[in-house]
Amino acid sequence: MARLVTIAAGGTGGHMFPAQALAETMLRRGWRVRLATDERGARYAGGFPDAVPVDRMASATPARGGAAERALVPLRIAGGVGGAILRMLRDRPDAVIGFGGYPTIPALSAAVALGRPRMIHEQNGVLGRVNRAFASRVAAVACGTWPTQLPEGVKGIHVGNPVRAAVLEREGAPYIAPGDYPMLLLVIGGSQGARVLSDVVPQAVARLPEALRRNIRVAHQARAEDGARVSGAYAAAGIDAEVRPFFDDIARRMSEAQLVVSRAGASSVADLSVIGRPSILIPFAAAAEDHQTANARGLAKADAAILLPERKADAETLSEQMALILENPDAASRMARAALAQGKPDAAERLADLVEALAAGDLNRQET
Repeated sequence: MARLVTIAAGGTGGHMFPAQALAETMLRRGWRVRLATDERGARYAGGFPDAVPVDRMASATPARGGAAERALVPLRIAGGVGGAILRMLRDRPDAVIGFGGYPTIPALSAAVALGRPRMIHEQNGVLGRVNRAFASRVAAVACGTWPTQLPEGVKGIHVGNPVRAAVLEREGAPYIAPGDYPMLLLVIGGSQGARVLSDVVPQAVARLPEALRRNIRVAHQARAEDGARVSGAYAAAGIDAEVRPFFDDIARRMSEAQLVVSRAGASSVADLSVIGRPSILIPFAAAAEDHQTANARGLAKADAAILLPERKADAETLSEQMALILENPDAASRMARAALAQGKPDAAERLADLVEALAAGDLNRQET
């Protein structure tokens, strides 16, 4: 029977997209793959290949709910760990890979308890809480962003952030520089949208010079509760805009965009660098240990992106930065090339190599 890898990932696109990329790669290599997540994470599993069964584990996070609900968190996690142990006793996975988020706790805890080969992948420049807790109890910490801040005594292996097959299909897609013709502005705020982008971007677009504004069409990912007002703001400014809670064809849209305005989630940054597009990155100010700013630094230092802190992201400033790119086609093209130069399209293959080495028992921690 083919070897089995259990992939554990939390309930946001930032965890699930690289997990999906690894799943696709392992299937191509002839492995069996199972996904371990919770009910929330399962909502983002629709893009996984049909050959990947989804094991829904009981889990919870102390960051949500009232006091009574938070008090039940340890019990729910313990129940999830018990279920994961029973499943692993049956399946005996050759490797267990965690991508972060509270839903990964059951699978990783079971792997520790049963001594199954295990490792984690951290997408951001700072380890998340769960990955930090397991960093000293796994064979390796694979890092998507480099350098990654790691606990003392823990070394990382830089592999990059895996991107899905749909993104790889658009790798290095030719960039059409801004000009006097229809241009696409793509606005993405992560898999759960971003309130600040919904507040500011429509106003910023409305402030653009008429010569630019008449050519702009917008694809804006906004939370469902913000959709109507965002659509209304664009309509009031005479802007052709498509506003949705989630784009399932983000790779195509990104490849067609002249400019991307985005949060600085690790998956978004990876997609931008593999496809190669200029961007304005507005890191989530409340992100743990400001990890989104760490994610954005590579593109910003390479002059592939403008890094705009959230506290400075007012409509006037954002509009000025957008115009700076859209009115300078040569500069925009240089940004696109610089972004592409930062990409690691082979990240999923490199991570898959580590998985196979882990399963074979010859994976040593090393820093690269």
